[in-house]
Amino acid sequence: MGRETEQRILASGLSIASERGFNGVSLGILAERSGLSKSGLFAHFGSKEDLQLRLLKAAEAALRRQVVEPATAASAGLPRLLELMRLWLGWAARAGLPGGCPLYAAAFELDDADGGPVRAYLVSSHREWMATLTSLVQEAVDLHHLPAGTDAAQVAWELNGIYLAHHVGQRLIGDNSVDARAQAALQALLGTDSLNPGHGPENQS
Repeated sequence: MGRETEQRILASGLSIASERGFNGVSLGILAERSGLSKSGLFAHFGSKEDLQLRLLKAAEAALRRQVVEPATAASAGLPRLLELMRLWLGWAARAGLPGGCPLYAAAFELDDADGGPVRAYLVSSHREWMATLTSLVQEAVDLHHLPAGTDAAQVAWELNGIYLAHHVGQRLIGDNSVDARAQAALQALLGTDSLNPGHGPENQS
């Protein structure tokens, strides 16, 4: 199976996972959506578990392309952290995933699962993402964009909470105020105008 075909299959799988959850991605449904035979897909992926692992990796790659890599164009410290948050909120829709973030869809689905490689990979992936957030917060502290002594891990935990509240408000409730509320939450947490990080407390006389 060529690289282009594989990418098309994984893109179809992510779209399905976004809408129906990872357990909703069967080889039969994926074959129908991607226009390939079920036997061909089975020969390539081997098992549903293998398919789910590949989809998680594809979702991570999409998150890097849509959020992490573009955020690095912003200045180090608080501007980069805020740009990452801006890009992270609602990123799945911009990536063409109609049902929301497939990584959190998998997290909600597998939180009570009894072990297994898919759950273990997802736990590792989430820890790496939280480490990324924590590192960006710590960078902002080191550059004096946030107060000395700020608990970077705690701030990262609360940033994740803002993302989840935004996701639920947007996807489940259909609340049109979620963007404004997320901005207000960021301002309250980081002590800055999230649309203009130069107005942080360290820049005020």
